[in-house]
Amino acid sequence: MFELSPRAASLRSRLEAFMEEHVYPAEERYYRETSELGPWAVQPVVEELKPKARAAGLWNLWLPKDAHPDGLSNVEYAPLCEVMGRSHLAPELFNCSAPDTGNMEVLLRYGTDDQKRAWLEPLLAGRIRSSFAMTEPAVASSDATNIESTIRRDGDSYVIDGHKWFTTGATDPRCKIMIFMGKTDPGNPDRHRQQSMILVPKDTPGVTVVRPLPVFGFFAVPDRAAEVRFEGVRVPADNMLLGEGRGFEIAQGRLGPGRIHHCMRLIGLAERTLEKMCRRADARVAFGRPVADQTVTLERIAESRILIEQARLLTLKAAHMMDTVGNKVARAEIAMIKVAVPNMACKVIDWAIQVFGGGGVTNDFGLASAYATARLLRLADGPDEVHRNQIGRLELKRHRLPPGANRDAR
Repeated sequence: MFELSPRAASLRSRLEAFMEEHVYPAEERYYRETSELGPWAVQPVVEELKPKARAAGLWNLWLPKDAHPDGLSNVEYAPLCEVMGRSHLAPELFNCSAPDTGNMEVLLRYGTDDQKRAWLEPLLAGRIRSSFAMTEPAVASSDATNIESTIRRDGDSYVIDGHKWFTTGATDPRCKIMIFMGKTDPGNPDRHRQQSMILVPKDTPGVTVVRPLPVFGFFAVPDRAAEVRFEGVRVPADNMLLGEGRGFEIAQGRLGPGRIHHCMRLIGLAERTLEKMCRRADARVAFGRPVADQTVTLERIAESRILIEQARLLTLKAAHMMDTVGNKVARAEIAMIKVAVPNMACKVIDWAIQVFGGGGVTNDFGLASAYATARLLRLADGPDEVHRNQIGRLELKRHRLPPGANRDAR
């Protein structure tokens, strides 16, 4: 089975203790501050707890083993991600939240020494935050080759024009750097060599954060999504990541680990939701009987447990394959978890809402924002349909007979 290393087991125990002591008691305040201050502000409780997490040695746990001497493997990090996923408040406290982890990994793997000094070091220290600008409102961004934004070379600079949305982190006042994806070579016959990624300081003239985008009415929980316009934005040519035409390659390298992280966090969220559902069902009486005695409730609790265990094992298998044979060989497993886990979480959270009754659709119990998170992740990092198509094609390829083979043979 997937046995944790001594270091990862120790980190998980310390994480769980930190969550009990600091995170769960602060959640009500976190949701209140998020609602009252809005998406353009920083919740004070976050900045109060981050130094405590760092002092506890629970900082930058996302660092990959193959790229950093202090890093963890995917199998080691996955259970830690699950613990952090139990609360919307938690990941940022440990400097392990999106989009920063993905952006830091891009800089770690593909950035130049100067780029790392300028942006990776302050991100690792938690002094700044970042944003990722890929999705566009005018095209179906599930196909990243559809991107219409442009990155045009002009002497020692690049000039950037584009209209983005679901640009994560852009409304955060601590956001100082954005990774922007656009086309440098739109006429290239290889559609996967047309795109590039480039670093854009947020305060560059021509960058306009138009508005925050709510997810089911929630601003900044679970995500600080925003609409952003880039109009004649000029940055130094040295801001290009890896080289022109390498954007799709970087995106694939960024999204693989990110999908594992999202899925393990969702498993943690589903696990905590099941706990809430069980306690609520035990405590509530309807029509003279505890809700927990109703057969439909028992069936939903049992089914939730089965679905969570299945999702966790599949995700750990994907993590193990990424560690041992690489992301490319594990692409079917990564696609499978990206479909299975958000759908599982949506179902478990929906059943919990039913047990909570009217209170479940408010955010007094954290279920509405939990559902928003799970439903968003059926779209983010590629929609269900794209992943199912990939899984289907790979499965057909596995069973396709070579030309001339006896198709009647069994």
